[in-house]
Order: sequence, then structure tokens, then C-alpha cells
Amino acid sequence: MQLHISPSMRSLTISSSNEFFDSMKIKVAPPLVSYRTLFHTILILAFLLPFVFILTALVTLEGVNKCSSIDCLGRRLGPRLLGRVDDSEQRLVRDFYKILNEVSTQEIPDGLKLPNSFRQLVSDMKNNHYDAKTFSLILRAMIEKFERDMRESKFAELMNKHFAASSIPKGIHCLSLRLTDEYSSNAHARRQLPSPERLPVLSDNAYHHFVLATDNILAASVVVSSAVQSSSKPEKIVFHVITDKKTYAGMHSWFALNSVAPAIVEVKSVHQFDWLTRENVPVLEAVETHHGIRNYYHGNHIAGANLSETTPRKFASKLQSRSPKYISLLNHLRIYLPELFPNLDKVVFLDDDIVIQRDLSPLWDIDLHGKVNGAVETCRGEDEWVMSKRLRNYFNFSHPLIAKHLDPEECAWAYGMNIFDLRTWRKTDIRETYHSWLKANLKSNLTMWKLGTLPPALIAFKGHVQAIDSSWHMLGLGYQSNTNIENVKKAAVIHYNGQSKPWLEIGFEHLRPFWTKYVNYSNDFIRNCHILE
Repeated sequence: MQLHISPSMRSLTISSSNEFFDSMKIKVAPPLVSYRTLFHTILILAFLLPFVFILTALVTLEGVNKCSSIDCLGRRLGPRLLGRVDDSEQRLVRDFYKILNEVSTQEIPDGLKLPNSFRQLVSDMKNNHYDAKTFSLILRAMIEKFERDMRESKFAELMNKHFAASSIPKGIHCLSLRLTDEYSSNAHARRQLPSPERLPVLSDNAYHHFVLATDNILAASVVVSSAVQSSSKPEKIVFHVITDKKTYAGMHSWFALNSVAPAIVEVKSVHQFDWLTRENVPVLEAVETHHGIRNYYHGNHIAGANLSETTPRKFASKLQSRSPKYISLLNHLRIYLPELFPNLDKVVFLDDDIVIQRDLSPLWDIDLHGKVNGAVETCRGEDEWVMSKRLRNYFNFSHPLIAKHLDPEECAWAYGMNIFDLRTWRKTDIRETYHSWLKANLKSNLTMWKLGTLPPALIAFKGHVQAIDSSWHMLGLGYQSNTNIENVKKAAVIHYNGQSKPWLEIGFEHLRPFWTKYVNYSNDFIRNCHILE
């Protein structure tokens, strides 16, 4: 017997020499799956199995290995293999959002006892078996309480900062007292400033004249020293320092005992200017003596303030606008420069909270195009907080007079470092305009503006201002802690406008060195008064 299978495996033949049958041929049905198909299937499985392994590993790392059966693992892996994701977590989040929405509109019960910390909340939740709604309600009440406490603390901080900024540091007060005593006992401290042979220089327009009005001796010393040290021609500098009657002796002593030669310094008190009479400055006398005005600047700053409807930043701005310096005659003197210095053609007026880091002599060469006031505009710049000031930031445009005469989008400019053309100024009515608007605001009970001397100047100098490059004058070092240090280094004049003056403990530590580098710590008076120790 012989057995023969065809190559295609489609037939089977059996043959024999037996006499009963010669051969038998059997046809076999075709296989259900061909070898080729089987081969391709194995290839596909070999390709997919590594991915299945990786997916299993990831699921295991996620904690799915807690399943104790193949069925559990299959329920977890199945949707992933089919491209579906288990949405049980999403349903949980949706349910939690729903509860939070319900709780957000629900009244918090009076007398609800709140945990003092999150740890205590979790402990109470375990012990009392809170449901999700009760937990959310207590959590909301806790957050609202913390927000109120933080808000109250912030306002208290701002009030304390305002009082610190308005006070005189002990060291500076000591310096003034010691120098005043020196003036009475030391003839050298009383010597004439400048020396008699240099007096003609005070009205010589070939020199660069700076005007500084201040009652802060230490600040004045820094301004003058920084200007002289930064100048390429210090012998051309003349400083006119104006102070009040009580500070005059101490201020004179300082500059008499601490020469800044070859620069020249003149020290005068407001009572030594014949022009500054009551007849010429009646409005300022009214500002200083009016009971309502004095109460606004020196009274209770919290009374009448609705803290629930204001932000800390707005409250800080309001406090700054109520600084007592804004009703000081020294702060208004700049509006009388043409009359105080009748022989001068051009001056640079400086605030006492600035530092000069670059030679300012090129300011006298700037073409003001027939304008009076060369100033830096404050409505454009990198710092959106400091350099974003327009008239709407200073005036109450709901007042009809303000709305009628001013444009809220008009760019503001800065006091602190200004180049004034006094010859052109004398041909204008700037001083009269300034006085008339001060009277109007006084009559309106300060409803037109609140902030100091800049608002009436913004009106009085309207049309008389020439914008100069912003690199001449950098502002905000007294209230912007995030000031760009590289920009500070490049600026010609840096201005610590704001409450955080560099001579106060509340000054910003990283910005203070730009100011203290010009303090003469070897001076006996400064050392004995422990300035900034």
C-alpha cells in the first residue's frame, strides 16, 4: 500500500497491488485558515505585544495593579485598548463643581464654628463624618474669613507705612538739632555762602543753576554731592538751596562745614525772599491755614473711608495724596521760580528724593521749542505701573469744570527733575492759572483733585511742556519694588518718589545703595547721629 499527498494538500491517494482495489483518491477540503494568513497574524501579534506590555506597565504604575483578578485588570485595560478612557474621575469632578456652585450661593449660618487650619478641618471631617456639601460650606467660610483677615492686615500695613513715611527718623532729627546747635556756637558754621567774591556767580547765566527746596538736610547733601560727583564740569555748578525758617541754621551749617568746591552752594530760607509775601501767595496761606484742608492732611485717614469698596493699591494712592508735605510752602515754591530768581534765564529744579548719576550739563542745550518746562512724560514706558499716568489718574472727571477743560487721555508729565526756561515763563500767565485752579479746588472742598502740587501744575503748564527723553529721569523707586536694576544704573536721575524713601527703614533695601553711596558716613555729625545704622 502506498500513501501519496499532493503538494497543495488538496488530495490524498492510496494505492495497492491488492486485488480487491487498485487505488483510492480522496479530496481534502481546503483549510479554513491559510498558512499565509496565519503567518501574517503572527507578525501582527509580534508587533502589538510590546505595546500591550508597555500599556500594562503604565497602568500598573498608576496603581491599577491593586486589582486582584484578571477580570479587574481587563476592565481597566479594555477601554484603554479600545481607545476609551474611564470617566469616573471626570464625573467626580463634575459632581464636586455642582456642589461648589450650590454652596457659593448658600447663606453661611451664623455662629458656624470654623477650624483654624486645614489640618483641623481634615480632623473634624473624619470625626464628624461630613458630607461633601458640609465640607464645601465650611471650606468656603474659612476662605472668606482668611480673605477678610488678609485684607484688614494689608490696610493696617498701609496705614503704618503712611505714618512711617510722614514721620522724621530719629537720626535725621538728631542731625538737624546738632547742626543747628553748631550754627550758634561755631563761627565757621555761620560763614557766608558763597564767599563775598563769588556772589556775582549767583546770577551769572554762564553757569548751570540748580534749585532745590527742602527741609531735609541729609537728602539735600545727597542731591548736591551726587550732582557734583557726576558732573564733567563741577566748577560750573551753582546750587540754590531753599529751606524753611526752622531748618535754615542746620542746613547752612552743613554746607558751610562740608564744602563741595569747586561747585558753589547758596542756602536761603523762605523768609529771606522779599517777594514771598502774603500779598503774593494768598492761596498758599489759605491752603496752610484752612481748617478743612489741615484736617484732610493731618486728620483721621480711616474715618469715612469705605475699605470694603476699594483696593489696597487705591487706598495706598489716597494715603500718599494726603501726605502733609503737599500743603507745605516749600512744595509749591517751584511755581514762583521766575520771581525768586529774576536774573536767571534757565534753571533745573530738583526734588530732594533724587540721585544724580550722570552729567546734567547737556540739559541746558536741549531745545525746548519755545516751551517753558522740559519734563519726562509718564504715560509710556516699560514699567506699566509707574509709566502709565494720564490726566484721568489725577483728576475727578465727574466734576463739570474738569470734564470741560481737560482730556482724561492726555499724557501726564513728572515733577522731580525739570529744566525751566524762565525767560519764556515770564511771558506767560502760568502762575495766575495755578492760583485760580487752586482757589477753585479749595472752594469745591478738594473735589477736583486730591494729589498734592502736580495736578494744578498739569493744568497751569498745559501747552507749555516739552517732552524730553525718559532716560533723563527714572521714577518709581519709592513705591515700585520690582524696578529694573539695569535701567536704574543707566538713568541720569533716579527718583525715589513714593513712600519708601531711601532714608527711611521702609525703603527698599536693594534700591537703597544707589542713594547711600553719596552719604558721607565719615562725617562726625552723621556718625554721632547713627544715620541708617
